[in-house]
Amino acid sequence: MLESSQPSPQRSAATESGADVQIHQLAATLKAAGDPLRLEILRLLSQDSYSVLELCRIFDLRQPALSHHLKVLSQAGLVSKRREGNNLFYRRTANSELLQRLFSGLDQLALTEERAATVAQIAAERAEASRRFFADYGNRFREQQELIASYNVYGPQVAQLLKPGRHALEVGPGEGEFLAELASRFGTVTALDLSQTMLERAQEFADEQGLQNIEFVCDDTRAAASRPESADCIVVNMVLHHTPDPAQIFHDLQKSLKVGGQLLITELHDHKQDWARDACGDLWLGFSPQQLIAWAADACLQRGRSEHSALRNGFQVQIQEFVKG
Repeated sequence: MLESSQPSPQRSAATESGADVQIHQLAATLKAAGDPLRLEILRLLSQDSYSVLELCRIFDLRQPALSHHLKVLSQAGLVSKRREGNNLFYRRTANSELLQRLFSGLDQLALTEERAATVAQIAAERAEASRRFFADYGNRFREQQELIASYNVYGPQVAQLLKPGRHALEVGPGEGEFLAELASRFGTVTALDLSQTMLERAQEFADEQGLQNIEFVCDDTRAAASRPESADCIVVNMVLHHTPDPAQIFHDLQKSLKVGGQLLITELHDHKQDWARDACGDLWLGFSPQQLIAWAADACLQRGRSEHSALRNGFQVQIQEFVKG
């Protein structure tokens, strides 16, 4: 006797149960997004992360009202949050094809002039705060660097991962030590830093070493993005934890990389040593490898090699390689 091709009652019930869960999840997502203000929040969070207080400024809302909307979006998986000190920073997430399509259409809509002006003002305030800090921090850079991870801890390891080419970019060169490694392996090198004070220190080092093929640019990573597919290699050593939106850095640098180019990130593992905020100007207390990998994947960068080094003072350094496919 031939066996029936009809599914068993148990299998049908399980399949229907799984489908029901997906339907309910989809309905919750669409309900959360189905509000004009929440759509505007999602549009804003497409390229940057913002704290609750910054979002209150942009949307001219009291904190309880805004927190309600953020809670709805978070529960629906539309935004992710990260606590740093007393602040919560929010960023948009797109973990399904449906959300990607929704956001693709949403991102074509412009912010109002008033909100765009507030966003620009917040960006300027962030940049100025960074400049002010490093104008003073530059005078005690090496002392504070030694408290966490000196250049000798990671510099030689990063150098071993370099693939020589025509042009390299280093973001945040510090006192310039790694520029010597790049200058000997690439035809031209760009040193990019938001702090004029730190850039001058790097240039002094380059002059002392007789490095003649280095261009010094005082700007943020948007300057790198404005030079599409120009770099064979980009190096970012111990910089991301000083930046307001590390995820955006990945997007900017991906644009600057040539196809097949490598991005080398040296960073601290996530830690709980809060004193680093005041002593070293850290905005973030390190990152998990999974967080860096996720940001890179979101910027269409493929994971490469990685190395990890434990330090005696309780910190751990990671070196992550990503490649533009």
